[in-house]
Amino acid sequence: MNRFNVQRIQGSWDGAALRRFSRSTAAMLLCVVVAGYLALGVASSGSFFEGPSVRVFLQYLATPILIGLAQMVALCVGQLNLAVGALGGFTACLMGVLMADHGAPAGVAVIVGLLTATAIGLVTGLVIVATQINGFIVTLATMTILLGAQYRLTGTRTVDGYSPTLRDLGTAAPLNIPLVFVTALVAAALLAAFMYRTVAGRRLLAAGGNPLAARLSGISTDRQIVAAHTLSGLLIGVAAVTATASLPGVNRSIGGDWLLPSFAAPIIGGVALTGGSIAVFGTVLAAFVTRLIDAVRAQFSLDPSWVNLLIGLVVLGTVAGGRLHQTRLRKTGGTAAPPAEGGKQPPAVLPQPGGAR
Repeated sequence: MNRFNVQRIQGSWDGAALRRFSRSTAAMLLCVVVAGYLALGVASSGSFFEGPSVRVFLQYLATPILIGLAQMVALCVGQLNLAVGALGGFTACLMGVLMADHGAPAGVAVIVGLLTATAIGLVTGLVIVATQINGFIVTLATMTILLGAQYRLTGTRTVDGYSPTLRDLGTAAPLNIPLVFVTALVAAALLAAFMYRTVAGRRLLAAGGNPLAARLSGISTDRQIVAAHTLSGLLIGVAAVTATASLPGVNRSIGGDWLLPSFAAPIIGGVALTGGSIAVFGTVLAAFVTRLIDAVRAQFSLDPSWVNLLIGLVVLGTVAGGRLHQTRLRKTGGTAAPPAEGGKQPPAVLPQPGGAR
């Protein structure tokens, strides 16, 4: 095959990929993000485009991205994690108390926080598998326990005397790009590489998309549930670090408003509630959208309850639209083509016992 034919084939593949992306949820969200950001900038007479505004916007975007990714990992195996906010709040308070009350260095507190969040995720997964109780119930119980533990740590006070090193991380923003935001993007990139490029990631998707086929392929669905909750706990731990670094202090209220955004980002981003799909880029863009809605509220001094109402309606509409689309496909006997990012994995990518195909 000569060079001309190779280039022509490569060009056709690139064109097909571009067409698939243009029809994807991620492309639609990208347009919404760009249009919304420009509109908000015009409405603010250009102040939203200035360096300090960009820095603040991105600084408080890191946590929504991370909690959305944490929920996405649980959803990909058909699970729900209701303890996202409680685990993040408990981890943040634990790190704050270690630094402020016990004089622990920032590095030690961060490592303890990450290990604790990961361990709690691991234990949650093990309890779900060992008891065969629905993950909704187990994570609801975990949430209740952690809320009590968070109150036990801080009581009614705000812990704000922690390490200046961690505060410096939260405020550092070379070229007005906060390091906590860069941390969230790096976590998203690593998660995408893990899910798309490794055998372990493909097994998670296989177990969530078709548990029976996964078992016949030699994949333990129980192990994948444990792995998903463990990875979700790790991401929540990273979110707790970014939140602790960005906020002036931590108290019992931190994490209390994380649950709805954690579901909104992956669902709006194109992740199916039935499992077997991920949408890392879509989840990141959906977190941008929810952050834009919050920025609009702040810009026009709207009641915060309107933000939750709007996000809830968008989530409900997204779920209902997806369900109607699936029903229409079943009635017509058609099948949905896999999207550019996320979507059900076809049976051909199911990992075999000896490794990935």
